[in-house]
Formats: sequence, C-alpha cells, structure tokens
Amino acid sequence: MKIIKTQEEYDKACKRVYDLMQGSANAIEPNSPEGEEIELLSLLIEKYEHENYQSEPPSPIEAIKFRMEQMNLKQADIAPLLGGKTRVSEVLNGKRALTLKMITLLHRYLGIPLESLINGNKEIKLEPKKREQLLHISSIKEYLNSKRAAVI
Repeated sequence: MKIIKTQEEYDKACKRVYDLMQGSANAIEPNSPEGEEIELLSLLIEKYEHENYQSEPPSPIEAIKFRMEQMNLKQADIAPLLGGKTRVSEVLNGKRALTLKMITLLHRYLGIPLESLINGNKEIKLEPKKREQLLHISSIKEYLNSKRAAVI
C-alpha cells in the first residue's frame, strides 16, 4: 500500500474497502489482516479526500434548515425559539443575524451543534493591528498554528 495520489488510486482503494466489508459474513476483527487493511486504507482514503475534496462547513442557516428537514419541522414550529414567525423568516432568509439567545435555544431544543450555529460569519475579523498584537503572544500563536495543522 502507498499514499493515494490519483483519482484512479482513490477509486481502487474505496472498492477494496467495500469488497473487504462485503466479502465477510461475519464482523471483521480489528486486529485481523482484513481489519488492519481496512484501517490503513481508510486512513489513506481520508487523507486523499481531505486534500482533494475540501468542503466548507454549512452556514448556520443551512444547519438550521437541514435540522428542520431532518425533524420534519416548519418555520412556525421553530418560531418560539427565534422570537416569532416574522423573525424566523428574517433569520432563514439571512436578513437578521442569530442572537446568542437564539443560538442557545436552537442548540438546546433542536440539538444543532454550537459550532454549526456560530460558524460562517466571515465578516467578523480582527483589525490588523490587534491581530498582530495577538500573534506576538506565543501561546496564542501556537494555538492558531496547531489549529491550522489539525485541519491539514
């Protein structure tokens, strides 16, 4: 096995994992040769996907709409969480930002991850002077570098 570099290699690796999983009537033991092969191929596949199929996380509005669809909810159903029917429409159409209270209630009552509800506002940025000031603090700089490395 080697690092997956092409779409063809990726397709072959995915097919191999599928074949291994479908080829056994019994559960595959993690420490068996087949289990080890699946684990290694999965890591290689994940690395290739991360490098070649990066997708943006959903916006908070997309996360809310997705959860509403999952739970078969209408706008009127979530009105109490957002402050009324008009407010729901404004939020879902991007005309009104989510408040901290809305985010908390959506998380608590619909189980939408907080990360999904606060992600996406790319307009909130630190002024360059303040950003430079923060980046001179070693612990903050290390944290940001480790966060970038975790994404890679």
